[in-house]
Amino acid sequence: MDPNFLLDGMLGSLARWLRICGYNAEYVQNFRDEEVLDRAAEGGSILLTRDDLLFRKAQRAGLEALSVVGDGDTAMLASVARRFNLELNPDGSMCPVCGGSLSEVAKDGLTGKVPASSLRAYDEFWVCDSCRKVFWRGSHWRNIQATIDEARELALRPGEPEQDL
Repeated sequence: MDPNFLLDGMLGSLARWLRICGYNAEYVQNFRDEEVLDRAAEGGSILLTRDDLLFRKAQRAGLEALSVVGDGDTAMLASVARRFNLELNPDGSMCPVCGGSLSEVAKDGLTGKVPASSLRAYDEFWVCDSCRKVFWRGSHWRNIQATIDEARELALRPGEPEQDL
C-alpha cells in the first residue's frame, strides 16, 4: 500500500511532485504545529517537514516523520523516494494542484477550456475529478520527465542521511 504524506507549509512544491508521481500528498499551510500533528495522526499520514522543531514534536508524539533534506525540488523528491523506497513514475499521476484523480477525456469537449493551439497539437487530455483542471503532456512535459528521471537517479545514490522516525 502506498504511503500517505502530509506536508507542512514549507513543502508545497514537493507535494506537487509527489502527486505527479502518483502519491497522496496533502499540503497544509498556515496550520499551527499542533494542528499539523493532529492531522497527521488522524489520517495515519507520514509527516514531511523541513521544520526541525515540528519534526522533534512529531518524534515525541510517536508519529512517523521525515525531516526532508536537499536543495531544490529534485533533491527533496529524491530524499523522500530514497527513504520510503518510492517508485517515481508519472504514469499514475494525480492532480498536482489538489491531489484528485485524473480521468482521460476526449478533446472535442475541451473547446474554450484549453488553448486552441494545445487542442491542435495534442491528442491526450486529462481532467481532475475534484478541481476540474485540465492537463495534457505539452512542451513542459520534457522538463517534468527530466526532473523525475534526475530525482530517480539521485535516490539510488548514497546521500545525506535523512532524519526520520
